[in-house]
Amino acid sequence: MDAVWQDAVTRGDVETVRATIEAGVDVNSRDRYGQTALMVAAHEGHAEVVEVLVAHGAALDVTAKWGLSALMLAIVAGHQDVARRLARAGADLTLEGTGSTPGFGGKTALDLARDRGMDALAAELLALTMR
Repeated sequence: MDAVWQDAVTRGDVETVRATIEAGVDVNSRDRYGQTALMVAAHEGHAEVVEVLVAHGAALDVTAKWGLSALMLAIVAGHQDVARRLARAGADLTLEGTGSTPGFGGKTALDLARDRGMDALAAELLALTMR
């Protein structure tokens, strides 16, 4: 992921994100940590950037460190609105974190939401898994 693209996503600069997409950037390119722009935007809580990336075909279920997806990163960072948007967009709710790392191993987005006391989000994720 090039520096301009990463900076725009990290800051939540929607206009630069849109312009960069229009210029042909690969929305699924990865940074040095293996994260996509969607993962970074979700972790930072930039809901509008998440929406733009999803609308332009960003892969919802890419994972990086500790096996965490964009949905899981949003939950870990406390961004429930972003997590809802990703879940409703079709993010895989069965993905599990890996290893014995900081409480992520074997846990799904639903587990992470429950662990963090996000009861309303957990209920919504549970309902989506029942479909």
